[in-house]
Amino acid sequence: MFSQLSDKLQDIFKDLRGHGTISETNVNDALRLVRLALLEADVHFQVAKDFIAKVKSKALGQEVLRSITPGQQIVKIFHDELTQLLGGDIEPLNLKKPARIMIVGLHGAGKTSSAAKLAFLLKKQGKSPLLVACDLQRPAAVDQLSQLAEKVGVPVFRPEAGQRDVVKVGLESLEWAETQGANVQIFDTAGRLEIDQPLVEELKRLRDVLQPQEILLVCDAATGQQAVNVATHFHEALGLTGLILTKLDGDARGGAALSMREVTQRPIKFAGVGEKIDQFEPFYPERLAGRILGMGDVISLVERAAESIDEEEAARLEKKMRTASFDFNDFLAQFKMLRRMGPLENILGMLPGMGNLKGFSVDEKQLSRIEAIVLSMTPSERKSPHILNARRRQRIARGSGTSVTEVNTLFQRFSQMRKLMKNAGQLKKMLARVPRAGGGGM
Repeated sequence: MFSQLSDKLQDIFKDLRGHGTISETNVNDALRLVRLALLEADVHFQVAKDFIAKVKSKALGQEVLRSITPGQQIVKIFHDELTQLLGGDIEPLNLKKPARIMIVGLHGAGKTSSAAKLAFLLKKQGKSPLLVACDLQRPAAVDQLSQLAEKVGVPVFRPEAGQRDVVKVGLESLEWAETQGANVQIFDTAGRLEIDQPLVEELKRLRDVLQPQEILLVCDAATGQQAVNVATHFHEALGLTGLILTKLDGDARGGAALSMREVTQRPIKFAGVGEKIDQFEPFYPERLAGRILGMGDVISLVERAAESIDEEEAARLEKKMRTASFDFNDFLAQFKMLRRMGPLENILGMLPGMGNLKGFSVDEKQLSRIEAIVLSMTPSERKSPHILNARRRQRIARGSGTSVTEVNTLFQRFSQMRKLMKNAGQLKKMLARVPRAGGGGM
């Protein structure tokens, strides 16, 4: 998500930074390109226009143009305004009793899965959520929510088969919720392929019965301008309290994320960043702004590492690396630990400067092949890699569905890594040649 916009903005600002002095003409030329980049990314035209006007008024100030690093200052202004456009500071859920959250949206946006993901996130935070199936329109919607609830490990209310009265379901679920000991109630509601009056009236009746503290609209970030129109209509009808953006891991242009908060004046509270149940997180405007501008998102990277990496296991692996007793069992453990953090391309995108590497990508299929090779080894082969003769390597290649060449390449790289671990002095020299962030050349 945002890769095209990010690439264009970084090119524009790289050129701007290259000027020793900056004039009004330079700024106007750069902002014209920024405006075109925003429009191409599906940002609403009025939002783009207003945004550029705010940046321009600050960027043309004399204290900026006459400063020692005007290009850097303009990038900072752009970052700050982009953060504000995305919502400023993060806004938490209102979970005062009775904590009721109503999830709304169109078909295909990811309402049901978002409801379950939100329940999973709240459960991790120490809350006791439950789910209520109020989608009486879509076939199998109740079954889908029930399956997800079982996966997450939270109670779920199922209406009677054939029930069509959503208000009755809402009332019955409130009575049922009193018996469950939960402190957050999440209601999954019906959607349509497009907004129509019957849908709006049904949601209004349910809202009046539930009196929820939060009404969250789930929007597919890949739908572009349509998502902005959907958000506007739902907000006018129901009075939204926040937004959930799904499919932020896709390769769509992503302008909806930059427009929806502005047109509704409601915060984006959560983002779906993948299909897995744990790929759902609070939305941090400043962090996303930094990633769009190639500044990275080290805070999110550290948080994800803390959630995914076992400290004791990491310490054990570090000790084995230092003592050069690292084997393929350790390699596999380290490999799995890293992959638990999510797609490596997303992880690397959180590192400052990685966004500047044009065409850089991580082949997840190749990573899976590496894992398959190690898993095809016997326990003794993983523990003692030196016994991997030609015959064993042929068997491993057949077992992993790879070629002998791929097995040999992995073994060679592993051997080189172990040699480096044995020769601490050589490793130190290699690291010394790596350019430090912010200074030095190659």
